[in-house]
Amino acid sequence: RKPRRGYAIVRCALDMGLRAGEIANLSIDDIDWREGTVTMKGTKSRRQDILPLPMATGQALADYLQHERPANPSRALFFCRRESRDIPVTTHAVQNVIRRACRRVGLPDSGSHLLRHTLACRLVENGSSLKEVADVLRHRSLETTRIYAKLDTPSLAEVALPWPGSES
Repeated sequence: RKPRRGYAIVRCALDMGLRAGEIANLSIDDIDWREGTVTMKGTKSRRQDILPLPMATGQALADYLQHERPANPSRALFFCRRESRDIPVTTHAVQNVIRRACRRVGLPDSGSHLLRHTLACRLVENGSSLKEVADVLRHRSLETTRIYAKLDTPSLAEVALPWPGSES
């Protein structure tokens, strides 16, 4: 079990909206620690994007690199152990890490796309425009972003606390 690796993977999905395949393809060379950025190559849109590296994500990555990443000549960021060898993670391995993390916090059958949706909703709730959310998620279409950023108002109403002084 690699708790630091799992935490860093989840932070990449939750804070940056990275897809499982994008996380699996990250290289140490993609991170610019001085500038606080991550360069995304070989993405779904087939273009190169430079994203800001949130502080919490950077800290999780640094912790993983310092304490858990195996010494390996490969520039791949994340590794898993297979048949007593360290190999770069696959998209499937990243999906499993995220699925297990979600299950541990009570979100059954959830994956990296749920975390992209969560980021989109969080950005909208904090005042970001749909265009800004589209830029973070690297969507070409605002319609796609609108689907991601849809708030589930009925469910939110069910978990909302009663207003102080109200009857319920």
